[in-house]
Amino acid sequence: MIDAKMEKAFNDQINAEFYSEYLYLSMKAYFADLNLNGFVNWFDVQVQEEHAHGMGMFDYLIERGGRVELQAIAKPETNWASPLECFKQVLEHEQYVTSRINALMDVADEVKDRAALSFLNWYLKEQVEEESTVGNVLSTLKLIGEDKHALLMLDKELATRTFVQPVIG
Repeated sequence: MIDAKMEKAFNDQINAEFYSEYLYLSMKAYFADLNLNGFVNWFDVQVQEEHAHGMGMFDYLIERGGRVELQAIAKPETNWASPLECFKQVLEHEQYVTSRINALMDVADEVKDRAALSFLNWYLKEQVEEESTVGNVLSTLKLIGEDKHALLMLDKELATRTFVQPVIG
């Protein structure tokens, strides 16, 4: 049976993962309005990844004998000044998620839940990858500046991204 403090921490993180899914869905809609379909595709992959992350924790909590308690998902922002500003928020959000995963690991360490620590290592590695990927897009957007042709070239590149169902844990 999972510790009550660990169970609450997982439930809070499940909510955060589904908020991430919701935020990226909102960003997908923003780029759809701009007719930047490569960015739409990039965010579609993000939406699927965040859903998989939330469900991974959902299933883990049940497997450990815990009780999933779904919470309300906060309304995400729906508009950004530019693609660059949107991706600045994406990086800030991914850094925030990393801090939450670290805090979740701190709880697991505190209650001496070695199984949770082992499980959460996958999420920590995933966050390093997420921050790097977003950082690369953000750096490219900074280089692009106001160059619409370069923005369309990046859009075309982002259209090639595909979702791969993660093997969590």
